[in-house]
Amino acid sequence: MENTVKVTAAEVNKLRQATGAGMMDCKKALVEAGGDFDNAIAVLRKKGQKVAEKRADRDSSEGAAIAKINADNTSGVAIVLGCETDFVGKNENFVALASALGDIALQCNTKEEFLAADFDGMTVAEKLIEQTGVIGEKLDITAFEKLDAPYVGQYVHINKIAALVGLSAKVDAIETLVKDVSMQVASMGATTLSYKDFDPAFIASETEARIAVIEKDNIELGRLGKTLKNVPSYISMAQLTPDVLTEAEDAAKAELKAEGKPEQIWDRILPGKMERFISDNTTLDQEKCLLDQKFIKDEKQTVAKYVESYGDVAVTGFKRATVG
Repeated sequence: MENTVKVTAAEVNKLRQATGAGMMDCKKALVEAGGDFDNAIAVLRKKGQKVAEKRADRDSSEGAAIAKINADNTSGVAIVLGCETDFVGKNENFVALASALGDIALQCNTKEEFLAADFDGMTVAEKLIEQTGVIGEKLDITAFEKLDAPYVGQYVHINKIAALVGLSAKVDAIETLVKDVSMQVASMGATTLSYKDFDPAFIASETEARIAVIEKDNIELGRLGKTLKNVPSYISMAQLTPDVLTEAEDAAKAELKAEGKPEQIWDRILPGKMERFISDNTTLDQEKCLLDQKFIKDEKQTVAKYVESYGDVAVTGFKRATVG
């Protein structure tokens, strides 16, 4: 007569708490392992490996974004625990797993180091495989971003976007400043800190491409009898040399003269015209450069001007981790 391994509800619950697997899966694993707890975990891990192999070509485009900051606010990490469906990505246990992984990630400098780090007696990579078997979807770390600075803060938008911002010094109301700038990073998608970081070849190619798009749009707008879009000569402050700005100011003065504006009031009009010229010819900076973007809470000033209002402090860097 075949021997039947008997397992108690307490043993099943212990395994469930340790792995997150369902009660029936835990019971089956314990039976298969002859009641041995560690072997039962190995059984579940093998199941995860099989599921992972079957779903290796699946896209982990959903998930949860997490940001963690150390106790003295000098280091932060942003990760995305990816899964296949939004339903799983919003699950409370899944988000809790992502948070636990974030705590481990904070102690690591690279994604490779993180995946090899310990998670309750197994590596993070093994934990992902185990949970793939438990959840039934491919799990993966789809983003890992680390940031160190004299002061680091974070903002997470509905577990979909995690942003980190580094500041050069700790100043009064720094919590407000770093949160506001982190929200800017999360919402506006800057890719670099300043226009000074752009490669000249990149600016040249972008200028050509953007002008071509506008000119093509204007052909259609002209056909429809609508107002044509302004075709800029430049797209970045990097292109606005002193000679270019002088030429623009001279053109503005000529325009004021042609309009019959008294010369004695030009000094009140010219600043606005030059500000408009710079704005119209720095669209790349406004889209891609954090410090040159308009501040989301007050579009009358740039992020750089907002940061300056807090005194002797500067943004040293930022990172962004996004689901999808």
